[in-house]
Amino acid sequence: MAVKIVSITTRVVNAEMRNWVFVRVETDQPGLYGWGEATLEWKTRAVAGAVEDLAPLLIGKDPRDIEQLVRIMKKQSFWRLGVIGMSAVSGIEIALWDILGKSLDVPVWRLLGGKVRDKVAVYTHLGLGDMRAVYESMDAEPLVQRARDVVDKGYKAFKAVFIPYTHFHAPLAEIDKVARLMEALRDAVGPSVEIMIDFHGRTASVGAALAYIEALEPGRPMFVEEVLPPGDTAGLIAIAAKTKVPLATGERLVDRIEFNELFQSRAIDIAQPDICHCGGLLEAKKIAAMADACSIGVAPHNPLGPIAGVAALHFAVSTPNHIIQEEMVGAVPWYFDVVQGPIRMVDGCWEVPEAPGLGIEVNEKACAAHPFAPEIYHTTNAVLEDGTIVDW
Repeated sequence: MAVKIVSITTRVVNAEMRNWVFVRVETDQPGLYGWGEATLEWKTRAVAGAVEDLAPLLIGKDPRDIEQLVRIMKKQSFWRLGVIGMSAVSGIEIALWDILGKSLDVPVWRLLGGKVRDKVAVYTHLGLGDMRAVYESMDAEPLVQRARDVVDKGYKAFKAVFIPYTHFHAPLAEIDKVARLMEALRDAVGPSVEIMIDFHGRTASVGAALAYIEALEPGRPMFVEEVLPPGDTAGLIAIAAKTKVPLATGERLVDRIEFNELFQSRAIDIAQPDICHCGGLLEAKKIAAMADACSIGVAPHNPLGPIAGVAALHFAVSTPNHIIQEEMVGAVPWYFDVVQGPIRMVDGCWEVPEAPGLGIEVNEKACAAHPFAPEIYHTTNAVLEDGTIVDW
């Protein structure tokens, strides 16, 4: 049966701290359509425009030829797409998988290689996804309370962001504070809960990064993330040679070539591609296979919306070197109102979905109740005492 794409459109949903960008791909077959997500913080209108710009390349094409359509978007755009363009590609690509799964009456994970696990380990952030809690828990009392709240909700792992805005030098007082915070967290949740620490690229030098990593090491973090700004592979090699703490990075890489350099260096233990930025599910699978060949695990980045979460679930079910999945179902209280789907957590893990395609339904009326609004920038504190602008 011939199938053709007839339209590609976006729906923007403001989730307070970020705008979710949902992508709908419609076909000429009644009732056959797919949903994807292309959320990119502070670039909402640019990504939505990029989806609109890419759409004419695909109108009239068969949505089931996924790899071919991705090649069309990447190669016939002429200009290298960067993170804005690749986020648009990703959202469209995820929607194509949804269509393919529905057309064959199977869940997407079956088309990605089939099931390699019976459940998917997940972790959330302090505040259960509330972005203010994520970035503003910098003292022991709120840090510990939010950690206990997460564990009480059934999570067996969480991530915290309490590395100070630093630059090239880590002040001794800040190093000692990081050590105290990690100790307080570990004492609060015990040894059975995994703790991950996100540096957010705030340390600009190997020496500063190592100072904080050494302070964290007694608390035995599962991994430390983005200890240097993206692209500094030589710096990661130097850090890896001096620490036993597992290193993770990759959320801000959008090209297989960037990941290839990182993997060949053997500088990290865990790769963190973002399915909504790197080109979609098939590209993420290729990146994971490259990582696997270098004995590196994957823990995809995903602080985004509910469609991104479901796409990550299908990826995790079908990817052998997947370790743990970041999720943000607590980002807003109406998270499951806008998208009804298969995300169900039992004993700290997501269950395997069985419905065709991604297994979701988008409530467009609920989406419309949360229209676009400018996102809040977290940059006001990313300034040192002397006025130096630093990574936040």
